[in-house]
Amino acid sequence: MRTAKSSSRFKPVVLAMLAVSPLVVDNAKADPLALPSPLTFEAGPLGTLNVQGIASGYGVWQSNKFPASSFQGSKSAAVDISNGMVMISKNSGLIQFAVQAGAYNVMTLGSNYASTATFTQNTFGALPTGYIEIAPSDHFNIQIGKLFTLIGAEYTFSYQNWNIARGLLWGQENAVNKGIQVNYSDGPITAAISWNDGFYSNRFNWMSGMVTWALDKHNTLFVQGGGNLGHTDYAYTSIATTPLQNNEAIVDAGYTYSGGNLVITPYMQYTSVPGSAIQSLGAGTKTTSTLGGAILANYSLTDKISLAGRVEYISNSGTATDGSANLTGFGAGSHAWSLTATPTYQDGGFFARAELSYVKASMASGTGFAGPDGLAKSQVRGMVETGFMF
Repeated sequence: MRTAKSSSRFKPVVLAMLAVSPLVVDNAKADPLALPSPLTFEAGPLGTLNVQGIASGYGVWQSNKFPASSFQGSKSAAVDISNGMVMISKNSGLIQFAVQAGAYNVMTLGSNYASTATFTQNTFGALPTGYIEIAPSDHFNIQIGKLFTLIGAEYTFSYQNWNIARGLLWGQENAVNKGIQVNYSDGPITAAISWNDGFYSNRFNWMSGMVTWALDKHNTLFVQGGGNLGHTDYAYTSIATTPLQNNEAIVDAGYTYSGGNLVITPYMQYTSVPGSAIQSLGAGTKTTSTLGGAILANYSLTDKISLAGRVEYISNSGTATDGSANLTGFGAGSHAWSLTATPTYQDGGFFARAELSYVKASMASGTGFAGPDGLAKSQVRGMVETGFMF
C-alpha cells in the first residue's frame, strides 16, 4: 500500500502512484519519514503477512484562530494524536490485500480542523483504507475496496508527507474513495484508472486516472484527472464529502526531479464545477473554476536531517456578486497563496519535526477566512510532530 515500501512484485499502490508524489521517488534520503522495513510473520493459509505501524502526536499554535465552533481549530493552541495506525498487507500470490486501521487527523492550511477523534469518526472511520488485490502478473493488477485517490501530489496522512499539514490545492482533491482500480506498469510508463465514489460520497459516478512517464532516473512527468460523470446533490453526513468538489472535474499535471539530496515537484491544478450542480446545491448559479500551482521540495542535509518547503497559489473564478460558487473557502473571485517550511529529524523509527506556515488571501471587502470575527485575511500556523514508526 502507499503507506509502505512493500516488497510486492507490483508494489500494489506504490508502483501505481510512482512519481505522482515526491514521497514515492526511489531516493531514501529524500523521504524524511521513511517507514522501517515491515515485520513479517506466517499466518497459516494467508501466507506471509507484513506489518507496519505509527504512533505520533502533534502540537499546534495559530494566529487569528477560527470563529467559535465545535471544532478544535477554533482554538489558538491544541495538542492531539496525529497518527495511531497499524498496516497489514499480503504482497505475494495471485490474491493480495492491504488494510490500515486506527486513528488519524488531516489538517489543511487556511481551514478549521477537528479533534482526532472527531475527524476519524466523521471521515473514513477506523479502517480508512483496505482493499483486495488480484495480481495475475508483475505488470497488471486490480484492486477493490477503500483506496487512496489517484489525484494530487500530497498524500492523505501526515507521516506520508514532507509537510505536517496539507496545502491549499489539497482542498480541491479527494483523499480516499470506495471503488475498483486497474493498475498497469511497463518500463517507464505507469498508469491507473478507477471507477469510484469521488469524495467518499457512496454514489459511484466518478472516474479518475493517472499516467506517469519516467524520462530517466532523475526526471518524471505525470498527468492525473477525474470527475463526476453524473450529478450528486443528496444530503451529506461525512465531512470528507464536500458537495461542490464532489461534482467537479479536475486535472493535475506536473514534473518530479530527483537527484542527489534534492527532490522537487512543481505542478499545476485546474478544477471546474458546472453551474447546474452549483445551483442544485444552493451555492450559486454560475459554472465556477479554480486554477492553482505549487512547488514542493525537500533537501536532505544529512541522512537524518532534511528541510522541506512548499509554496502555493490558487484562485477562485468569478466575483462575489455574479453567482459564482466559493470553491476554495476564500470566496468567489478570491486569490490565496501559502508558504510552508518543515525541518525534519529521523533516526530509525523515531522522528521529530517542526513546521511554520503562512496563508494570505485577497478576498472581497468585508470578508475573511479566519479570526474570531471571521474577517482576518491571513494566518500563521506553527506545528510540531513527533512519534515512532515500526
